[in-house]
Amino acid sequence: MRLRHPDGSTVHLAYCTNVHPAESLDGIIGQLAAYAEPARVAAGAERIGVGLWLPAETAARLAAEPAAVARLRRELTTRGLETVTLNGFPYRGFHARVVKRAVYYPDWSEPARLEYTLDLARVLAGLLPEGARGSISTLPLAWRTVWTSAQRSMAARQLDALAEGLKQIAADTGRTVRVGIEPEPGCVVEHSEEALRSLAGTDSEWIGLCLDACHLAVTHEDPSGVLDRLREAGVPVVKVQAATALEVADPAAPAVRELLADFAEPRFLHQTREASAGGRLLGTDDLGPALAGALPGRRPWRIHYHVPLHEEPSPPLASTRPVLLETLRALFAGRRAVTDHLEVETYTWSVLPDHREETLATGIAAELTWLREELLGLGLREVTA
Repeated sequence: MRLRHPDGSTVHLAYCTNVHPAESLDGIIGQLAAYAEPARVAAGAERIGVGLWLPAETAARLAAEPAAVARLRRELTTRGLETVTLNGFPYRGFHARVVKRAVYYPDWSEPARLEYTLDLARVLAGLLPEGARGSISTLPLAWRTVWTSAQRSMAARQLDALAEGLKQIAADTGRTVRVGIEPEPGCVVEHSEEALRSLAGTDSEWIGLCLDACHLAVTHEDPSGVLDRLREAGVPVVKVQAATALEVADPAAPAVRELLADFAEPRFLHQTREASAGGRLLGTDDLGPALAGALPGRRPWRIHYHVPLHEEPSPPLASTRPVLLETLRALFAGRRAVTDHLEVETYTWSVLPDHREETLATGIAAELTWLREELLGLGLREVTA
């Protein structure tokens, strides 16, 4: 989907295909047919965006085979789909039986992360619609527990090399692709201030931030304040992920804990945060330890568990939809749009307690439709041609 902001810029709206498990090119194309095209039809749209997730091996193959990229582009076009953004956070195995902290490796101190990201940029340059620029989201440097000064220095050098590589791709192809570091709870870059420190000295023409509204909510950051700090520092918002976290007002209640137990699943990490009475943020790296007593449970919990945008969980559970709505207003209600890439990223459909696979395409369509309506309410207009 494309929408026009009152400032005249085009805002691209997509859903992220990391919700699907396939990792081979044939499997990815099969999922476009099984889910993305039916979602477009269910949304009543002539065209929708798909933010592709390509694991490392497939990205390397595509980067080396222009004919394979051309095949993928034809498949997208034939099905009324387009791609302006890629999710470069998971390296591989995002739907393994257990993912948890494995999603943060290789980190930005390792050459494999740089190679993967540049492969993605080469592929995206071949998929972009005419006149559009591309974006890639990537992990916030590393998981926090082992991060030495040597690793920090190596990551800085690799980000410099990334900027040079993106510049060369633009020179070779005439297509601009930018990369956004995505702050996430528990990582080296969790908050906006850490992002600004980590990106100091980085070439902002090519590297900026990917803001995830779920992560903003879990870390209790104010979207407007974050965007003000980024603007003052000259750090671009390369991409935004429209997502909501799970929230509970009274985590100590037995009925609430019984419901939350169903969300403490084994595949993904669900970082949990509780703001103390003094404003200090308390946290656990997963929901299980929080339920086991690692958090006091005296104040509301926000849990890094993406829930569908278009429907609130049944009480006493809730979502952080108000934070997402505030983020959208801060991004698009002003005289100028802050970003031009917006991606729905509810990758947790398969682990939702009541999920049914046959409803996935209609669920994705409902999320896209809900987000489109919210943007239209902020004054954007749909582009149909």
